[in-house]
Amino acid sequence: MDKFTELTGVAAPMPMVNIDTDMLIPKQFLKTIKRTGLGKHLFDEMRYTADGAERPDFILNQPAYRHTQILVAGENFGCGSSREHAPWALLDFGIRCVIAPSFADIFYNNCFKNGILPIKLPQDIIDQLTEDARNGANARLTIDLPNQRVIRPDGQSVSFEIDAFHKHCLIHGLDEIGLTMAKAGQIDSYETRHRQDQPWLWNGITLG
Repeated sequence: MDKFTELTGVAAPMPMVNIDTDMLIPKQFLKTIKRTGLGKHLFDEMRYTADGAERPDFILNQPAYRHTQILVAGENFGCGSSREHAPWALLDFGIRCVIAPSFADIFYNNCFKNGILPIKLPQDIIDQLTEDARNGANARLTIDLPNQRVIRPDGQSVSFEIDAFHKHCLIHGLDEIGLTMAKAGQIDSYETRHRQDQPWLWNGITLG
């Protein structure tokens, strides 16, 4: 998983409330278990017409926001089903941070497992960041995770809260597999000792 420390870029304003996981990645694209290739289907029904043409009025189809890495959204972002394809699609599109007043719990935790930083801020701050985002390429936000700050285009800084464990995992690029592999030496030592103490349990088993 890629590390997340500091990110500066254009933010896309999406002030809708209750953006659910079916809006993020419709059900017909859930057949794959690959994490790549889903970005082109992010917000599929909002981005494209029935014949596949882009809707020019949709925010991510507008020139200033085609390569956005930050979303500023409304409350209850990521509600609906628990599909992990939703953060996969966001990440594959290039989005590393979503800022909203609130998130659905499962989606919120899935973001951290996939290298996306979800930031919760009060609605009045979200309104200000949304206005910043509406200025497109003329306004860039900086997300400073180590110092837990969102820095607005005018230099004003907004603090945010984040669980210390989630922060550690993002900064060091650790998903659940990475966390386990960080303990590889201890795991190997335990298996060696266990094999010596109870060899009858290990008949036919070879350590890798």
